Amino acid sequence: MTRLPAETERALHLFRVLVRAHRSVVEHSVRDIKSHGLNPTEFAVLELLYHKGPQPLQRIATSILLASGSVTYVVDKLEKNGMLRREACPTDRRVVYAVLTDQGRALLERIFPAHAEAIRRAVGGLSADEQETLIALLKRMGLHAQRLLDEAGARKG
Repeated sequence: MTRLPAETERALHLFRVLVRAHRSVVEHSVRDIKSHGLNPTEFAVLELLYHKGPQPLQRIATSILLASGSVTYVVDKLEKNGMLRREACPTDRRVVYAVLTDQGRALLERIFPAHAEAIRRAVGGLSADEQETLIALLKRMGLHAQRLLDEAGARKG
């Protein structure tokens, strides 16, 4: 087997550690969400509306990284369950907003504090200073990775 350069081995190790940590933290989130009878996509839509207010359906898709067809399915289900409603945009009839209902707002007001606590516990292996440092490092790494993707896309286009 060919030995890779030390910097490549370190990058691969970082990737594996990052993926494992991500899986573990996400599992805390998913378990909490499922304990309230929701799936992660439904929760993501409700949380977006709870924190950001009414959103065009297309913006929901880009905000939570879903295909527009998937958003339609989830919004249909949440609407059927009385958690949100659709409203036409008064200035552009091509745009439809998803709006949290009183029932949806009450649900999020009840479950979100416990959800946030589950996340806090999941990342609690780091001190507050370590969390701030990790946030800055991950942002920098993510921006660098995105810049490389953008550059590669520009060369193709």
